[in-house]
Amino acid sequence: MGVVLMERDDSAVQEPPEPRTPWHPLARVGFRFCFAYLSLFCLLFAQILFVFAGIAVAVLPDEAINWQMVRIAPFAEWVGEHVFGIEAVLRENGSGDQAAIWVMIFCLLVLAAAITLIWTVLDRRRTEYRTLSTWFVTAIRLCAGGQLLWYGWAKLVPNQMPYPSLTTLLQPYGDMAKIDVLWNQVGVSPVYQVLLGAAEVVAGLLLFLPRTATLGGMIGLVSMLQVFLLNMTYDVPVKILAFHLVLMSLVVLAPQLRRIMNFLVLQRTTDPATQRPLFGSRRANRISAVVQVALGLWVTTACLHDAHKGWYEWGYGAPEPALYGIWNVTEFTRAGQPLPPLTTDETRWQRLIVDKGFIAHQEMDGTLVKSMGEVDAAAHTLTLVAPPKSADSAPVPFAQLAFEEPAADQLVLRGEIDGQPVTLSLQKQDLDSFRLRGPGFHWVQNEPSFS
Repeated sequence: MGVVLMERDDSAVQEPPEPRTPWHPLARVGFRFCFAYLSLFCLLFAQILFVFAGIAVAVLPDEAINWQMVRIAPFAEWVGEHVFGIEAVLRENGSGDQAAIWVMIFCLLVLAAAITLIWTVLDRRRTEYRTLSTWFVTAIRLCAGGQLLWYGWAKLVPNQMPYPSLTTLLQPYGDMAKIDVLWNQVGVSPVYQVLLGAAEVVAGLLLFLPRTATLGGMIGLVSMLQVFLLNMTYDVPVKILAFHLVLMSLVVLAPQLRRIMNFLVLQRTTDPATQRPLFGSRRANRISAVVQVALGLWVTTACLHDAHKGWYEWGYGAPEPALYGIWNVTEFTRAGQPLPPLTTDETRWQRLIVDKGFIAHQEMDGTLVKSMGEVDAAAHTLTLVAPPKSADSAPVPFAQLAFEEPAADQLVLRGEIDGQPVTLSLQKQDLDSFRLRGPGFHWVQNEPSFS
């Protein structure tokens, strides 16, 4: 008797259908508004969608990524002037909470409300949107997952909050903005930053797999709530995006809310809280899951590429420039005349700071002045350039100095500052003398290590 082996055809195996019960009228209206508003928001904040462009997003300029905002900026400016009586000019300065963007959000709300009204009138006979809501939730969770991966890897490497700069060690705490306090608070503890990033990365990866998306949404919600709280309390100008990432996490969890409450609160046994399948056949759903996982891996590759770039350009892996450190001025001679260290002297320097990415000098009254500078180790020259006063003006060097190092911790500068001949003798400060850079962890602490 022969035996015939047959391969199971998964394309013919159908997913068990869910009961298509009518939705409450308010639920239908709410879905239409959420669909319209969040779709418009994702199109406005093109960063959300550009993450899926992969490595390209790491090399595109901000104006290319935010081209939608740039194109509707004139309309937002008009609305700001004629509706709110404010100046709503979009500026490319990195702030996501500008008046122009708030006006854009208002316009999106009005447009979404209009779409909801028209949709409700034209589609009033439909009783539910189960299929459309499934695709909508899938798109939102992929967008949320991409953003979590992007921000998570920036912390996991870590690059987003770098270790406090050398000028920060000299800056009075009371002169810092709240955002500086937050950045330095996290940056001074790389391990803490890595753990914050790990939570966001795990949430992002889980969101790209349908079976684990609900867990990813829960972790992502907690992470984004923390980010939003920090943005609100430390005045970080990313409040709009952080709040909408919280909303997107809630959208991901909304279809599973009853199951989550049964399991966490009511302690009832329930079905697995997995995302609704996109298709009717198991094979199609497996293929879609593979596509989503592949997309998540692609976004991760792009994030790692950007993180690798940041690590070696401004992060912990960036090379220290020549003369790196804080140099205390012990002698300052101008036009052959020695200048005593008086706090009222507006021309004498107190310190020279050479850090990764910038050079600064500290005046006698404690003011720190950052400049665009360059240390040429081969030619033994130091050039300091003042930032341009306007977009049309060119940067002008205000200090051109030659240097020599009599010893490892000594420096002599000769040249001109503001057109005056000068000679400076400097002593390098031991960076470990700052308590902030000292040992940060002790198993045994007989007393609190307050300053």
